[in-house]
Amino acid sequence: MFFDRQKLEELEDKALAPYGVRSKDGKGRAYLDDEPEYRTAFQRDRDRIIHTTAFRRLEYKTQVFINFEGDYFRTRLTHTLEVAQIGRTLARALGGNEDLVEAICLAHDLGHSPFGHSGEVALARLMKDAGGFDHNKQSLRIVTELEQRYPEFPGLNLTWEVREGMVKHESEYDISDARDYEPGLRGNLETQIANVADELAYTTHDLDDGLRSGMITPQMLDGIALWEIMRETFNWHGPILDEMARHRLIRHLVGLLVTDMIEATDRRLKESGAKSPLDLQKMKTNVIGYSEDAQRRNRELKDFLYKHMYSHYRVVRMAVKAEKVISELFNAYKAEPSILPDSAQKFIDKRGLERTICDYIAGMTDRFAIEEYQKLFDPSEKP
Repeated sequence: MFFDRQKLEELEDKALAPYGVRSKDGKGRAYLDDEPEYRTAFQRDRDRIIHTTAFRRLEYKTQVFINFEGDYFRTRLTHTLEVAQIGRTLARALGGNEDLVEAICLAHDLGHSPFGHSGEVALARLMKDAGGFDHNKQSLRIVTELEQRYPEFPGLNLTWEVREGMVKHESEYDISDARDYEPGLRGNLETQIANVADELAYTTHDLDDGLRSGMITPQMLDGIALWEIMRETFNWHGPILDEMARHRLIRHLVGLLVTDMIEATDRRLKESGAKSPLDLQKMKTNVIGYSEDAQRRNRELKDFLYKHMYSHYRVVRMAVKAEKVISELFNAYKAEPSILPDSAQKFIDKRGLERTICDYIAGMTDRFAIEEYQKLFDPSEKP
């Protein structure tokens, strides 16, 4: 073949910066697993993640807007794809391993419950005295245990580096717990890229969805520095923001933030003198990030979104509904475990009742959770 794995690893070695993670130098997998001759280990991980049931379910899991509110709003799946695209762009420019970044990005939200962060908060409360719930940990459980696709081992048997990247995923919503993955070391460059790509993606696409939905109007953004920069760039002064203008402005915002991220990080990488991935992991602070000006402007935009979009009455109403649906499903299953499907009941002895219920609900899509709620509590619905 023209490109076998050895050739791909050689090309990877030449293309990466000294601090980029090489697949040939990885710590391997938990179970013996022959590597294919035409993919690197990280490429194989990426492919395994995409073929999971958990990945497909992301199509019908909430980002901000629940699926039936409109066909054009982001879902957890489209968010994940946007994160992966931004992550690859950052990795390519900075000399990181694109395949490792992509695999981490594609896996980072596999464990999200239905109804977005509202669902996660509800499950965390219900599981408070039974081990808790955190979507980062749930994502790792999915790839190491819950996905049953291979007779030789549980989970997907991903490389240590992808699992480490998932465990060390952090954002304003997510705090990592890396106790089994060298907690004294920060995430490598690829992990740090996946983290910032996540935040960059949801900030920009949530603004886009907010404008599309009408929950945010252009006039509300007056005085927000990044919005003013975009407006002046295209000489747009409103008052009506048509679809083409919105696309141009959001596209420019993504490009503006990505460019600043690359340039600021490049300066820090040169100043660090790092010669290996480990050098970056031993640093006191993350190397990737915005310049001070861009960080301040980005913070201003995110504060705006928290106040005017994530706290909007339509979003809060859905959060209240999510709390009710998940809580009542959980309590019904706990009171009468026999109403769980056989495929879930078989794990009760091994995992415990609460964890089995939590795994089952966390794996639901928004649509399935609503249908299940109706079947259990609406007498006119067939069970």
